[in-house]
Amino acid sequence: MTDEPKPLAVTVDELRKRAEAKQPKPLTDAQRKLLEHSANIFGELATKKDAAYLPRELVQITLPHKNPGNVPAWTRTNGNLSVTIRPGWNDAQQQPYGYPYGSIPRLLLFWITTEAVQKKSRRLELGHSLSSFMTNLGLNNSNGSSGAKRSDARRLRDQMERLFRAQISFNPLDRKAWLDMQVAPLGEFWWDQRQPEQSVLWGSWIELGEKFFDAIIAFPVPADLRALRALKGSALKLDLYTWLNYEAFRAHTSGKARFENWTQLHAHLGAEYSDIGDFRRKAKAALREIKTVYPSLKLGDRMGGVDVLPESWPAIRPKNITIDGVCKGL
Repeated sequence: MTDEPKPLAVTVDELRKRAEAKQPKPLTDAQRKLLEHSANIFGELATKKDAAYLPRELVQITLPHKNPGNVPAWTRTNGNLSVTIRPGWNDAQQQPYGYPYGSIPRLLLFWITTEAVQKKSRRLELGHSLSSFMTNLGLNNSNGSSGAKRSDARRLRDQMERLFRAQISFNPLDRKAWLDMQVAPLGEFWWDQRQPEQSVLWGSWIELGEKFFDAIIAFPVPADLRALRALKGSALKLDLYTWLNYEAFRAHTSGKARFENWTQLHAHLGAEYSDIGDFRRKAKAALREIKTVYPSLKLGDRMGGVDVLPESWPAIRPKNITIDGVCKGL
């Protein structure tokens, strides 16, 4: 990156005053935190240290937002690519682990892909305590014990088991080909779920499946880790933000705007919303927040969908073009 960071034009306090002047009620804590993230991101351009990565195929087709329930397989399609997830089997309880869903497995996938891209190793060390790992993901490690129903520690452990034991399949629909991958066929957990602050002697680890490792490092899509932390509470916001990064890259490199209508977006980002109107309303609200943490995103005025202009840049500006094409290796 050769661009110099632009000076911050306004302080967080000034942003707060402007925002509160436009609405009768004071800003909520969540809104204040978003403004703080926004001021930080707008004040300093993202660098390599801020980069997090996600496999391109899981940008084009995302994980479930909600729990699919007790079904043998979950499938979503976008154009000529279909992604299918099958849950792993829990021998101790003699039942499936269930499906990874919501925001936490998305953050886990960012962490997994970033570690794999940077360290070029299938074996990933998860940290010597659940607390330190949660901090690295931007999750809250002080919101109660892991026995609490909404504890991040409890949800993280549950979603880790769901994601690491799952099988993910990439299936191009324009030819007879498939790629079935187990996420992490080897691993070991040494955390006390009841005491996430307590470190242990041996570190927990996983070893990614060979095919899964090759797939996620083939075409990684970069994003700004600071924005992910700001948006981490919503699966839809994370999905839209990552997709917009990819579309900004495609628009900028081609010199042509990238447009998707609401029906297309609903199919691969929000199929669990039965009412497309409800999806559109929530997606528009998410876009308003995303723009506060994505300074180089430029959207057009075309009605009926999302129009990403070629003046846009990915949040992490690439030195080389590496994320074009579909499903390398199939």
